[in-house]
This record gives sequence, C-alpha cells and structure tokens, in this order.
Amino acid sequence: MIKKFSCLILLLLCICCSSTNRDTNAISDEIILDNPENLYKIAKITFDQQNYELARKQFSEIKKLFPLSNEAIQSEIMIAFISYIQMDYDNAILNFKKIINRYPSHKDLDYVYYMIAISNYEQLQNESLDGYYNNLTLEAFDQVIKRFPESKYAKDSRQKIILVNSNIAAKHMEIGRFYLNNKKYIAALNRFKIVIDEFSITKFTPEALHRMVEAYYQMGMYEESYNTAALLGYNYPDSKWYKLSYNLVEQIDGEETFLKKISNFFDG
Repeated sequence: MIKKFSCLILLLLCICCSSTNRDTNAISDEIILDNPENLYKIAKITFDQQNYELARKQFSEIKKLFPLSNEAIQSEIMIAFISYIQMDYDNAILNFKKIINRYPSHKDLDYVYYMIAISNYEQLQNESLDGYYNNLTLEAFDQVIKRFPESKYAKDSRQKIILVNSNIAAKHMEIGRFYLNNKKYIAALNRFKIVIDEFSITKFTPEALHRMVEAYYQMGMYEESYNTAALLGYNYPDSKWYKLSYNLVEQIDGEETFLKKISNFFDG
C-alpha cells in the first residue's frame, strides 16, 4: 500500500512538472500499467514534446492494455492525428474512419469527421481540377455540416467549401482562357458557363461573364455579346471586367446604340 501511494505521488510530480524536458521514461512500468488515465497523461506529455513515434507506441499500448477504456478511444484519435501531423493522410483518414465505424456515438465524432475532411483538403493542389480530391473534400465537409450543424467545426467547414469551390472555378477559368486564346470559342464558353452556373459565389463570376462577351464578339454573335455585357453591368457595374466589356461591345455599332440595347435588354 505504501509503495503504491509513493508511486502515485511520483506520478503526480511528473505530470505537474512545468519543464518541457520531462523524461517520461523515468516513470516506472508499474505506474504506467496500473491506470489508463496515468498512461494517457504520459503519452500526451510525449506527444506535446513532439516525440511522435514514441507517443504513437504509448497510445497503442493503452489500446492493447485497456481496450474498453475511454482513454483507449482517445488514443485511437491521437494515433490518427499523429498520422495527420506527419502528412500521412491515407493512414490518418483510414484510422479516423475506423473510429467512426467503431464508435458511432462518440462525443467527439464531429472532430473525427472534420479531420477526414481536412486530410483531403490538404491534398488539394493550388487551382487543381483533380476531381478525386475535390469531390472527396466537398463531400467530407458537407458531412460535417449535415451531421453536426451546431458544431464549432461546421462554420469552418462552410468556409472551406467556399475555398474549394473557388479552387475548382479557378481551374475552369484557366482552361477557358486557354480555349479562348486558341480560338476554340464553344469550348471556352462551356467552361465560363460552368463557373457562372455552378460557382457563382466565387470571385471569378465577373471575369467569366466578360470572357463570354469576348467569345461571342469573336464569333460575331453580337446580340449575345450585348446581352452578356448588360448582365455583367447590371450585377457588377463597378467591376473592371464590365469596363472592358463595355469598351469591346461599343465598337460594334457605337455607344448610343449599345446603351439603347442594354436598356431594351432589361425592359424586355
């Protein structure tokens, strides 16, 4: 009894010590194996010291020795998080998904879903149109929002969805500009229409409308060019893209006729 009490005092002294250089290996095996809470505290100290491989082993030991404890579940989350920190995203996602399957009612499940989404999100390249990761990321963030609308992670998920959509729209714009510069006007129009129809909340909508004005103009489809320029001016009157469109279409038959057609467009 005295020995056990002395060990407990030693453990508390180790946990409360403020030094970041605490040696977790100095605590005896008897203390570690006695209580899952104690073992988790030691593993967390190791993790905070950024000794991730040792921390992974310690968290795994909790799972092995105390599989039914709350600390075992939390250790699984920490093991997955270590994989995420080390940018081993595939293993991180795999482990997070296992947690969802094993503990569908866990109190921190919103965090687990969110980390799956983040792990996919961080694999996106800038302005990438890689449908695989874009779709996985959007679906994962959407899961967070639908399942946990009041969660603190839902707000960030909504913001991340906007960023992913902007990422996709940027690539459509890049491809559309390429087609436009190479006089493949129909292909260019299709790309710009995708931006306007599916990603209208992104910053690329005014430019997409202007590029459509350009494409129609180059194809000699002046009525469509007028109408698109009018739509651009109505929604984004202060945009530089409207000014460019205005300067382009007024060359067709003069400013007076252009302004009259814009007026007719909205009156009609």
